[in-house]
Amino acid sequence: MNDLRAAQADMRRGYLSGAGGILASSLAWAAAAATALLVSPEQSVWVLFIGGMLIHPVGIVICKLFGASGGHDKANPLGGLAAATTFWLIFSLPLVYVAHLQRMDWFFPAMLLVIGGRYLTFAAIYGMRFYWALGLTLAGAAMALIFLKANAQVGAIAGSAIELAFAIAAFVLHARWRKAQTAT
Repeated sequence: MNDLRAAQADMRRGYLSGAGGILASSLAWAAAAATALLVSPEQSVWVLFIGGMLIHPVGIVICKLFGASGGHDKANPLGGLAAATTFWLIFSLPLVYVAHLQRMDWFFPAMLLVIGGRYLTFAAIYGMRFYWALGLTLAGAAMALIFLKANAQVGAIAGSAIELAFAIAAFVLHARWRKAQTAT
């Protein structure tokens, strides 16, 4: 698979333009927000870490529920880029964890920054400027949370709400893209 647009189209078809993963991420953030509100912010850190490990498999299930394969062509070079961004995310987690040890209310903004940065690469993986908006919105929310000295509960709720809104938008964009694909 040598053509960039064909590789991006393959990724969009297989993963619903990323909508399944964004929705799965929103669910992980929602579980962390509920834990922060009902149990403790400290426990919500572990809920987001564990929920984060489940984002990819849950995202694949969501893709399959909506009729997509939840995978890409093995020859697609963008699969390697997606994997590399996953490792970058994992390598960033110790920094996020140390930040939270300094101040609990820094955990969720730090996660928003890391995840927002990862989403920026999805603009290339899926060929969608939409991911610039998502990544920059998460980064902007992180900065606002820090500036406002928001507590952990607000940070977790913000992450969940932003990802849910963008998941809905991604499903809509994917449906429009699929309709345009079948029309041509």
